[in-house]
Amino acid sequence: MSTLSRVLVVGAGKIGAAIVRLLAECGSYQVTVADRDLSLLEALRASAGVSILQFEVSDSGRLSSALENQDAVVSACSYDVNPCIAQSALEHGCSYFDLTEDVGTTEKIQRIASKAVEGQVFMPQCGLAPGFIGILAYNLAAQFEEVVSVNMRVGALPKYPTNKMMYNLTWSTDGLINEYCNLCEAIEKKRRIKLVPLEGLECFSLDGVEYEAFNTSGGLGTLCETMEGQVDELNYKTVRYKGHQYLMQFLMQDLHLDTEERRPLLKQIMETSVPITKQDVVLTFVSVKGYRDGRLEQSTDARKIYHQYLFGEHWSSIQITTASSLCAVLDLHFENLLPSSGFVRQEQVELHLFESNRFGRVYQNCNI
Repeated sequence: MSTLSRVLVVGAGKIGAAIVRLLAECGSYQVTVADRDLSLLEALRASAGVSILQFEVSDSGRLSSALENQDAVVSACSYDVNPCIAQSALEHGCSYFDLTEDVGTTEKIQRIASKAVEGQVFMPQCGLAPGFIGILAYNLAAQFEEVVSVNMRVGALPKYPTNKMMYNLTWSTDGLINEYCNLCEAIEKKRRIKLVPLEGLECFSLDGVEYEAFNTSGGLGTLCETMEGQVDELNYKTVRYKGHQYLMQFLMQDLHLDTEERRPLLKQIMETSVPITKQDVVLTFVSVKGYRDGRLEQSTDARKIYHQYLFGEHWSSIQITTASSLCAVLDLHFENLLPSSGFVRQEQVELHLFESNRFGRVYQNCNI
């Protein structure tokens, strides 16, 4: 990239701030960050030297003005505002990237992307899961002549769990509740199906630690649509320490806090009772079974990424992995290494290009 690419980052929270710092520090981007919280913006201007804009995303006029002369917009906002950001991006001819795990939101963005002009892409789900995990799983599956099953497991976990839930908040509470409450996509016998969240409990041991995993929504991204009819079994489960699923099932299903009208109460309970931590670890585990040279074989990839200090600040592993994944695909877009227009899926990213990217390298050398 010989000239600076102009990027607007909407959302200056934990993940948005991490994206801004990575892009600003690399020297290839002219970054502007927008948020309603002036204190967050001022902190980023001081630490990263970026331009700031204070407004509500719901203010369509201010959003439209902010997108003028931008090459791309990154949404680090809650999934519910992403369609309006994508629509405004369409109208201004700039490319769009987000971190959403919400299936319905992605479907709306896919419809918006059908009207994209040449050189304009719409790429949602660019974080960890969905995001990197889909890139990894699809590229592992591509090594087989015939794929039988693809099992994907991801967890963002406290490094030092101390409460009964064996859990601390590490990212968006809205996103967490969405994953735990919404129906989950999967493939069984080559056909797409819906599974109940928090069901499908399984237990396993990895690297000397015992874990459990269960159905959650959104982690597969667009893989079900892409691989339907090609694989007998495809599923995604969230990894937690043992005992977590039982308590969450009690809260959400037995006490009915998973209903739309009671989700705000559940969010309040979580945010006032469950501490945030930056001392976390991200675990990814993908297992693919299929045929090579007429023989049934299995290929497995397991990784752990820990929190660390970057730019003189303590970053959680979920910040590092999510922000780095988005920045990597943004880089690949501007390097013309992704499809040039329209809707782009995570599984269209070549794993070797992702891992060799300056941001994607965070996923290297962390295999268990």
